[in-house]
Amino acid sequence: MFGMIEGTGFEAIDPSFNDCLIGHARVERLWSGARWSEGPVWFAAGRYLVWSDIPNNRMMRFDDTDGNVSEFRNPSNNSNGNTVDREGRLVTCEHLTRRVTRTEHDGSITVIADSYQGKRLNSPNDVVVKSDGSIWFTDPTYGIMMDYEGARAESEIGACHVYRVDPAGNIAIVADDYVKPNGLAFSPDETKLYIADTGASHTPGGPAHIRVHDVAVDGSLNGGNVLADCTAGLFDGFRLDQQGRIWSSAADGVHCLAPDGTLIGKILIPEFVGNVCFGGPKLNRLFMCGTTSLYSAFLNVNGISPLGAV
Repeated sequence: MFGMIEGTGFEAIDPSFNDCLIGHARVERLWSGARWSEGPVWFAAGRYLVWSDIPNNRMMRFDDTDGNVSEFRNPSNNSNGNTVDREGRLVTCEHLTRRVTRTEHDGSITVIADSYQGKRLNSPNDVVVKSDGSIWFTDPTYGIMMDYEGARAESEIGACHVYRVDPAGNIAIVADDYVKPNGLAFSPDETKLYIADTGASHTPGGPAHIRVHDVAVDGSLNGGNVLADCTAGLFDGFRLDQQGRIWSSAADGVHCLAPDGTLIGKILIPEFVGNVCFGGPKLNRLFMCGTTSLYSAFLNVNGISPLGAV
């Protein structure tokens, strides 16, 4: 089938998108009641999903065993992006405290980064962990531009960068030419890093695209060409599947991009989507954070496990 697939919430722009779909699968709305949903992360051992409700200063938890939704953490310091490291620990970007933290197995909180060269970070937004244990995050100013998602303040650094924290805890800027760096994710083999720039949110004519960098052995980035421009709003958070396709949030739902950046299909959602992640025992279920709601869809693809090979 080509074009709009009636009644399912899927739109095939290129025939190859149909290979990603399950004929009878549908988009499901699992819960509603947030103000701005973001940062979903899947915990395989417990079969649950955690995500952020930024303005409500809380993190939510969806239990896949019974469909129950409850508060995971309140207050959450206006948490935004989340991921897990190779030991299964939660890593979180916090707007209010302007830091990146790790929740240890005993529940204690470790600060990963809160400053650079003695200046406070802006408001860490999204985060990924590489297989070598390094932590990579973006730091736009959204959390300090108003009190709705954090606390209004001036930027001490004066710019928005992408950072890498090595396993020893040393922080370095890896990209300094972004207007508003946002979502980020590695390719399946970690040789490329994709980064969204949502500068158009507050700069007329600003960037609304995803760029792709080559990752060097020493952790530095090269290149940075634009891979794709968003055709509906902005690319925010995104994840890759095992074949290197990019599943990115957008204003009309989720856009699926081929590895070369070609838009091949969409999952249509009736509200802005902020971020996504793969979950379920086989990582073939895409969880999508709409503005107020949590959605999911089973797909004929498998996501990349943040814990490594499964």
